[in-house]
Amino acid sequence: MKKIILLLSAAVVLISCSKVGKDEYLITGTATGVDNGKTIILETQDATGMLLAKDTVKVENGKFEMKGNITEPAFYTLQLEGAQAKIPFILENAEVTIAINKDSIQKSKVSGTYNNDEFMAFNEEMTKVQKKLMDFQTKNMAAMNTAQQTKDTVVINKLMQEFSKIQEEVNTASKNKYLTYAETHPKSFISALIIQGMLNDPSTDVAKSEKLYNGLEESLKKTKPGIAIKTKIAERKAPAAVGAAPSPAMPGGN
Repeated sequence: MKKIILLLSAAVVLISCSKVGKDEYLITGTATGVDNGKTIILETQDATGMLLAKDTVKVENGKFEMKGNITEPAFYTLQLEGAQAKIPFILENAEVTIAINKDSIQKSKVSGTYNNDEFMAFNEEMTKVQKKLMDFQTKNMAAMNTAQQTKDTVVINKLMQEFSKIQEEVNTASKNKYLTYAETHPKSFISALIIQGMLNDPSTDVAKSEKLYNGLEESLKKTKPGIAIKTKIAERKAPAAVGAAPSPAMPGGN
């Protein structure tokens, strides 16, 4: 009986320690070095791609907090007043922790949920894949500027050819990374977004996309990306179904 009481007591403590209620999100953030009163805006996009402000708070003593609810996971961004870039993350009904790096917004850290941990790890992997292209641009930027100023077409064409070759390699590697991730992470919201993006490419194998979609966790199939994938697959398969119908007899045939 004592063991049962202790277990129940521990459960009560865990529940009471949770800052986020059922069906709501809580963003707890740190903004070390950011002045008090600086504005932070929580933004999303509407169907047309226009940014909409969902919430706004002020930084106080290097911290900020936002609370609300959302019907399903979705991509949002945080905009720090005066910053040149936004912080992307996946908002969902859970506690999300964001540590803003005011000197390099791209190095800000998001954690607290499976989807955001996966998002951060996935971004790190993609950065590694694209590093060769970024390094080439950095290394040859001065040479390209000089060649353009002096109208040295030989150097310009040489650099462009080298850039195109590396770009093709990086694009192929990136596609492979996307595909491998979707195949091995059926519970990740990112996988649904990847499959949705794949179907925007007319050359994508619909059967492969459908297999990936069928492997997704059921909750992901009910999200907006999941529904969009199902609709797109049906659209892509429809022409094949029509084409498979018997052709009418040509006039004058026997």
